Amino acid sequence: MSLDIGVGLPTTGRGPDRTLLGDVREHAVLAEELGLESVWAADHLIPAAPILDSTIALAAAAGATRRVRLGFGVMVLAMRPLAWAAKQLGTLQHVSGGRVLLGVGTGGVPHGTAGWEAAGVPFAERGPRTDAALGALPGLLAGEPTVLPHEPGAPKITLAPAAAVPPILIGGNGPAALRRAAAYGDGWFPSVITPEALAAGVARLRRLAAERGRARPTVTVGIPAALGGGRGGRAAVAEALSRGYGVPLEQALEIPLAGDRHEAAERLAEYARAGAERAVLMTDLPDWRHHYERVAEVNALLNP
Repeated sequence: MSLDIGVGLPTTGRGPDRTLLGDVREHAVLAEELGLESVWAADHLIPAAPILDSTIALAAAAGATRRVRLGFGVMVLAMRPLAWAAKQLGTLQHVSGGRVLLGVGTGGVPHGTAGWEAAGVPFAERGPRTDAALGALPGLLAGEPTVLPHEPGAPKITLAPAAAVPPILIGGNGPAALRRAAAYGDGWFPSVITPEALAAGVARLRRLAAERGRARPTVTVGIPAALGGGRGGRAAVAEALSRGYGVPLEQALEIPLAGDRHEAAERLAEYARAGAERAVLMTDLPDWRHHYERVAEVNALLNP
């Protein structure tokens, strides 16, 4: 059973000292050399820990690589002026040779409201603004005359050069994300979710897409990983999930990917059977090189 495997780039301050744990270019090159499918950058303006700008980080990764795909995991699109976001995404498509995977999310409560206040965007409007942005973004990227959302009386604008619209993957686990994925997305991108919950979401997604006469969106799942960290690593990741996302600890203990390569491969196969076509493995462990190498071993078992 095949499953595309991606890894998170070290773009977020982690660990006790909240320092950035690695060079984006070095890690993107390693992921490519190890045969992994994609690398992913987290996105926010003012989260609890330091974070690099996702677009610039992925541009650096693009310049250092030739094959590996470049994913936003996920871009908080509604926080940005849409025309500028489209210009940056189109440019990244050009300089990378069309390797972008555009995850889009609304920026949930765990990240706080400080970034929204700094950007001058009401936090309470993030859902409707995301819908409006998703409706207009493909036209902007394709170089079509487009009216910007929230400016109904303004003239249409056309961005040039046009760029291929990347696959749009809607982040989030709840009903709003499923609705958005069925209405606007090429894919659904839930994270911190069990295979059982994923299977239920995929079934719901298929119904919603069929009601709209759309093909079923693909499914990418984000999974915290502690490969090589043993039981202690799994427990530490679960505790962080419970604190940061409000997941009950008993449930959180079921989520992290841990154990040896065979155990990890079988757990990922459960996600594949639940409907996932791609898994993005994220870690807080300090040894990123070792983590990537362990992920590559699991990838070899899943995709011989």
